[in-house]
Amino acid sequence: MEAPLLTVEGLHKSFGETPILNGVSLNVEKGDLVSIIGPSGCGKSTFLRCMNFLEVPDAGRISIAGVAIDCHGLDEAPPKDLERKAHELRQHVGMVFQQFHLFPHMTILENTMLAPRVAKNQSKGEARENCLRLLEKVGLEAFAERYPSQMSGGQQQRAAIARALAMSPQVMLYDEPTSALDPELVAEVLAVMKQLDDEGMTQIVVTHEMRFARDASDYIVFMEGGNIVEISDEDEIFENPKDDRTRRFLGRFQ
Repeated sequence: MEAPLLTVEGLHKSFGETPILNGVSLNVEKGDLVSIIGPSGCGKSTFLRCMNFLEVPDAGRISIAGVAIDCHGLDEAPPKDLERKAHELRQHVGMVFQQFHLFPHMTILENTMLAPRVAKNQSKGEARENCLRLLEKVGLEAFAERYPSQMSGGQQQRAAIARALAMSPQVMLYDEPTSALDPELVAEVLAVMKQLDDEGMTQIVVTHEMRFARDASDYIVFMEGGNIVEISDEDEIFENPKDDRTRRFLGRFQ
């Protein structure tokens, strides 16, 4: 049996004296779309950021696409050792944030080309060809030479997805990718994520979009208080949640 593409074992993270993650474990198979839901402050975003080492875990183990990092004592390790390990793991991960983080002085195409040019030493011609193809994938081929200020929030977020895809990741992580968007723009971003799921991209999404979580996910992870409370497929967790905490949370959306 093929090993999971992403494995998290016993992940702990505190900020000062405040525990945020309390031994969280999760396996994600190649091609799965997993939605992580739960109340604000339950640790969802911290969990996602730890997967990409934007936050350094206090303990546990993370493995993505065969790159494994034992997280115990990393905050005391030499900074160069930690950055080398994190850089190796990030080569397999794309990240999309709530805010778009596009460089305002660059066109959408230039924003998309930057990472493969710098991190992968792609030639300008190769990067341009690949990134135009990705902008076409997200429906922005006609906007390649526009600047972020000339585009809607939904268009900017789709450009951010194309930028993440430009690094050819095996896993895409999304931290509330639609929370900064007007409601009418949410659907166009979610449609891109569904398209990537159809193409077999592994995706982990922290979201408050319950309809998307139910319609698109292979399974759903419910977190509360820094713990995973329940993991279930999309229909079961909405129709018959096993834990009272899950039931109370989902009751807000009915």
